Amino acid sequence: MPVPAIVPNLKSEFTMTSPLYNASVPVMQQMLRALSDVLKKAEDHATQKSIDPNALLQARLFPDMFPLIRQVQIASDFSKGIASRLAGAEVPSWPDTEVSFADLQALLAKALAHLESFKAEQFDLSESREIVLRPGTPKEKKLTASAYLLHYGLPQFFFHVTTAYAILRHNGIEIGKRDYMGAY
Repeated sequence: MPVPAIVPNLKSEFTMTSPLYNASVPVMQQMLRALSDVLKKAEDHATQKSIDPNALLQARLFPDMFPLIRQVQIASDFSKGIASRLAGAEVPSWPDTEVSFADLQALLAKALAHLESFKAEQFDLSESREIVLRPGTPKEKKLTASAYLLHYGLPQFFFHVTTAYAILRHNGIEIGKRDYMGAY
């Protein structure tokens, strides 16, 4: 008798040879797509309720926190940095010039295209790769690739995705856990 799948709806796109790829690129793609959908709902909400979009784009959870625009920019920055560093590729530099929902959607599309450009094989040797953060500065930190991903990169990425979601939810956008999670 066959054993039933534990999570039957989960896509099986993973390879056995690239665990750091599996734990990074597909996860970040899922979350960036979900963030794009949440931003679309926020923009639609602003239009329907005649709310100045900047009221949402500049919203913060607390005065000493970054606004929504910056949260999305940082989440995008972490996605490109994580994938690039783990694959041993140059981290592209993108200016943070976004000022509208359309700009944020374009940024997320660029981040998703960047993630899509990587193949799992590029991560095959990432286990032995050393990741150096802030090289040549007093804050320089050297980490193994897995420590970088699991203890620094992904927690930072999820913090900013979650904070963007929380800002919008706090401002009355009707979104829930399914919106946050996106399609998987």
